[in-house]
Amino acid sequence: MSDTTTPKVLDDARGRLEFIYERLDVSDDARQRLAQPQRLIETAIPVRMDDGSLRVFQGWRVQYDTTRGPGKGGIRFHPNVDADEVTALSFWMAIKCAVVNLPYGGAKGGVKVDPKKLSRMELERLSRGYMRAMYDVLGPDMDIPAPDVNTNPTIMGWMADEYSNIARGQLPGVITGKPLGLGGSEGRVAATGDGALQVLKIWAERNDRDPSAMTVAVQGFGNAGYYFACAAQKLGFKVVAVSDSKGAVYSRKGLDVHAIWEHKNRTKELKGIVYADKSVEEEKNVDHLENDELLTLDVDILALAALENQVTEKNAKDIRAGLLLEIANGPVTSKADAILADRGIPVLPDVLVNTGGVIVSYFEWIQNRTGDYWTAEKVAERMQERISEQSELCFKLAEDEDISFRNAAYMQGIRRITQAMDDRGNQGYFNGD
Repeated sequence: MSDTTTPKVLDDARGRLEFIYERLDVSDDARQRLAQPQRLIETAIPVRMDDGSLRVFQGWRVQYDTTRGPGKGGIRFHPNVDADEVTALSFWMAIKCAVVNLPYGGAKGGVKVDPKKLSRMELERLSRGYMRAMYDVLGPDMDIPAPDVNTNPTIMGWMADEYSNIARGQLPGVITGKPLGLGGSEGRVAATGDGALQVLKIWAERNDRDPSAMTVAVQGFGNAGYYFACAAQKLGFKVVAVSDSKGAVYSRKGLDVHAIWEHKNRTKELKGIVYADKSVEEEKNVDHLENDELLTLDVDILALAALENQVTEKNAKDIRAGLLLEIANGPVTSKADAILADRGIPVLPDVLVNTGGVIVSYFEWIQNRTGDYWTAEKVAERMQERISEQSELCFKLAEDEDISFRNAAYMQGIRRITQAMDDRGNQGYFNGD
């Protein structure tokens, strides 16, 4: 569970910048431009429910910065979404796209709703209603949404279809993460998890760590957490614990990630299924834990694939993992970051680790605009090439500057964003300095 006493997500996100600004000698112009979002849209989305009643849902789209290109960022459906969270997420997207050198700015969207309480037809009406409300600020050259928490390819397909209906034309490049039949890309569903593993693999190689000798606990067993856990298991890591919003399962023998995923999708229950002598056994030698207990397991890698503010100053002192891997956005607060650094526990940051999804979204956007669709092998090869190149630059920067991986990633991204801002002219240019 997240700690309700933590600072607002946006304040925490912005609080990380001052150190970076000083290191990079960022111009006052650029600092002012990054101090607030370029555009924040709030809307009311009326939805006719199956029983004939009308409900109105709050929705947001934030375009934080589009200096380097059109906005890019997901749309989440969650009961706790608010303007502050969406703004923070759009800020992180701006950094993230710059870290891996994509020609995008940062954006994000959200609807305050518990989608599990809607029927499928109500969910479709809400999805199409969001697109109708945001039509004027979205487009292949303006702002390109994608899936996020509690949204998926089907929802993206409804939104893309609604946009095309309004525009009276086929414009699949308005949204990424769509079903394959509607212009989606091979490899998009698994991209965030696969990309996270690629970053972890590079870190392990640079530190002479053997995956087969390392244990992994995964907080958050949604799409990203599942695909990461599967890929990690195939590479040799032993996945000993996974959790969802209701609880966690743990076994020192190692879990059968795919079997647990299939069982959860059938029954909505997280059941412990482990490997034993190359066969599968259920519930034997499995401990059921609370989510907070998973965070404090003695493992080599703690992969955080749930929501923001999971590791805070309240529980950072209890973390026993050797390395934290941020697959979710903002799971470690800045104060927790400092505590972990003092304890010698490195954190591989979200703005690098979870870029696989936006990289493959970029590939989908290219394919939509050119009509040239790629194989899954080509998508995976190009994603790994980009993540490897940019991760190596980030890790080298951390070594050269003797700074944390997070600070190195922020420096890499902020340098590219502020350079683009200054290339348009700043006070020094106009004063003749």
